[in-house]
Amino acid sequence: MTELSVPELSLVVLVGSTGSGKSTFAHKHFRTTAIVSSDTCRGIVSDDENDQSATPEAFALLHHIVGVRLRRGLRTVVDATNVQPKARQELVALARAHDVLPVAIVLDVPDAVCVDRNAGRAERSHLSPHVVARQQRELRRGLRGLEREGFRKVHVLRGVDAIADATIVDEKSWNDKRDLTGPFDVIGDVHGCLAELQTLLGELGYDIARDSEGRAVDAAHPDGRTVVFVGDLVDRGPDTPGVLRLAMGMVASGTALCVTGNHENKLVRALDGKKVRLAHGLAESLAQLESEDDDFRKAAREFCRGLISHYVLDGGRLVVAHAGLKQEYHGRASGRVRAFAMYGESTGETDEYGLPVRYPWAEEYRGRATVLYGHTPVTELRWVNNTLCLDTGVVFGGTLSALRYPERESVSVPAEQVWYEPVRPLAATTIATPDGVVHRDPGVLDLEDVLGRRVVETRHHGRVGVREENAGAALEIMSRFAIDPRWLIYLPPTMAPCATSTLDGFLEHPTEAFSYFRTQDVRQVVCEEKHMGSRAVVVVTRSAGAARDRFGIEDGSTGALYTRTGRPFFDDAALTETILSRVRDAAEKAGLFEETNSEWLLLDAELMPWSAKAVGLLRGQYAAVGAAARGSLDETARVLAAANERGMDVADLAARTDERAADAHAFTTAYGRYCWPVDGLAGLRLAPFQILAGGGPAGGGEVYARRDHRWHLTRIDRLVEADPELFAGTGRVFVDLSSPDSEAAAVDWWTTLTDAGGEGMVVKPFDSMVDGAPGREAEGAHPGRLVQPGVKCRGREYLRIIYGPEYPREPNLERLRHRGLGRKRSMALREYALGLEALDRFVAGEPLWRVHEAVFAVLAMESEPVDPRL
Repeated sequence: MTELSVPELSLVVLVGSTGSGKSTFAHKHFRTTAIVSSDTCRGIVSDDENDQSATPEAFALLHHIVGVRLRRGLRTVVDATNVQPKARQELVALARAHDVLPVAIVLDVPDAVCVDRNAGRAERSHLSPHVVARQQRELRRGLRGLEREGFRKVHVLRGVDAIADATIVDEKSWNDKRDLTGPFDVIGDVHGCLAELQTLLGELGYDIARDSEGRAVDAAHPDGRTVVFVGDLVDRGPDTPGVLRLAMGMVASGTALCVTGNHENKLVRALDGKKVRLAHGLAESLAQLESEDDDFRKAAREFCRGLISHYVLDGGRLVVAHAGLKQEYHGRASGRVRAFAMYGESTGETDEYGLPVRYPWAEEYRGRATVLYGHTPVTELRWVNNTLCLDTGVVFGGTLSALRYPERESVSVPAEQVWYEPVRPLAATTIATPDGVVHRDPGVLDLEDVLGRRVVETRHHGRVGVREENAGAALEIMSRFAIDPRWLIYLPPTMAPCATSTLDGFLEHPTEAFSYFRTQDVRQVVCEEKHMGSRAVVVVTRSAGAARDRFGIEDGSTGALYTRTGRPFFDDAALTETILSRVRDAAEKAGLFEETNSEWLLLDAELMPWSAKAVGLLRGQYAAVGAAARGSLDETARVLAAANERGMDVADLAARTDERAADAHAFTTAYGRYCWPVDGLAGLRLAPFQILAGGGPAGGGEVYARRDHRWHLTRIDRLVEADPELFAGTGRVFVDLSSPDSEAAAVDWWTTLTDAGGEGMVVKPFDSMVDGAPGREAEGAHPGRLVQPGVKCRGREYLRIIYGPEYPREPNLERLRHRGLGRKRSMALREYALGLEALDRFVAGEPLWRVHEAVFAVLAMESEPVDPRL
């Protein structure tokens, strides 16, 4: 049996005369959808596969289909004779245009076999033997030149038996390391700085192995982490051989991967004796290598020569390339891809230092994969559209940086000295745009970041789209009413209601919430009392200095208190600062700043009473409805009573009127429970239910939203204990969903709570953030996708406020049971993912415009046409 190695992503061109068995071979070894046949295309454009007059149009269609498939990253097989060089050249050009490898499989069988097979097929019986003879001559004439034509692999099968015995073996591309899931430590440009590399590896937790001469020759992490070097190990620095020796040892032992940099590429050419310009540190590397023996120089040359352009890792979620890589190049193989990975893309201009201006591919990147790269030194690490440059100029006196993946934590160590004077000062690092060269201040927001249809890449829910019309509505709100954008690092998501209950008299019931989480493979939940107030986000810093250092706020304010649409909660700045002072004092007393090693905290809370913020809604809607209903029904009751005294039979109508009046009074009582007078700070209550994030004054920190709810609630209890006049506690019940008794106890707790006038409860997974359970797609779970962070279950009396005084009557209740919940649930998940993304970006130190991309998207979601009562 003959094994034919064929790259998984390639254009396979079958070459053979008519009747050689190409179609049979293709369908035997490749999936049907991958095969593009010239005969089929001829039939599509003419309804006759043998209509030779349709050949030009047929091949135009064939080339179009092939191009679409290759662009989408699908292996494609062309089933045509392809015996003429021109036909093959067009296909090779098509493969090159899409940066995939062209592969030729030649089926060379005797002329007589082809003639006999054609004679046995009714649609080919008219072909004369001379057609086959001509095609066979063309085939054999071109066999020796297939590789020169550009085919990267050529497989020639001679004879019927060889074709029958052949089998296809899928060949992964060299850059395909999707099976490696890490964790990784991706290290930026080292440039011969061995001492700094050893220090950084130590900071990352690696143990360095040394040879008998004390030289570092390997390093390994006790937790099995893998280093990925982004290239440019060589040149400029004091010890290029030492860096190569360590990196080569790590790659050989499997504790590291390395992609090529432009400096490795140039070093190989110099070592090969080719004419290169001895600039940018190459002369230093060659001089240092002269002191090494021949074996080491040979090994170093072969190591650098064997480095590939980029790696695709972690199931395609991570790409590492020296100068970065556009999405359409991920996993591709061509000279163009390799050049981009090593050098980036130049605008064709040079800056004032004579260096090429690079096109800002990262500014336009919208891919799913995180791209980590180096090449162009920067003074600080900053994320741009899920890409990060790790070259922080160690050889120029900057730092050597690494990123822990998937944690997305950066680690940097300073240079021991300036080893090489840069041509362009690090502070002068620029980003090119199509209109020229600009310096982008990471704290400056731009309309282009939010206008039009947007797609925001989130870590936990994939891509989230924002419609253009929704973005416009959000822009108006944010530009006219929002707080200082530097405080606006998070907006809370809407919350999905539980599924509609079928129990008599109930629209919502805990049983449905518990059932949802069971289908998502959640085994423990917490039921938290739902406070009837207004959603409030609290950002509080430990001091005005922390506000200045971390948020850039210099007006003396120490935080912000804002609504779920980003508006300040109070117009009175002094009142806001008074509340923040109380929150800060309570946090200090509760030890939260010290415990979390934070200079700022972000709280998700409810501010009560409801009337403190919604007084206009109360007066204009609820109070008006209640007063009108009570007034009209009371008057109707008096008229009916008078009619009854005159002997008219109005008993049924009077009874229905009394019932409606009771509903109207119940409606007034329901909303009245959530209203009380407030005088300044007196009467205000704050009920936090999650500590979302915190961090230091200069960056870093942690997103606590992933910690379990017991962690949050126990610390919130400490806040309540520290200031019981301001903070309101949140009742809770932990439920084991495998225990009917545990569920029953929670239902009883909810019933008691709502019968006493409480709004209801929110049911949350105990572990806070939960992904979908594998194997449960049919039940609504999505593997690798988020589960609802909370499902609200509101009480019967509270729902009067939402659906009207008479909603519990059976005809109304039956109608409401058909309410659509799908869009609300989808919106809740998308907003939750965007909120987490905003926090992750802020804590990671990404620029404010990157944080606002996600925050703004949450606000835009609120413009979607979803029933606000849900």
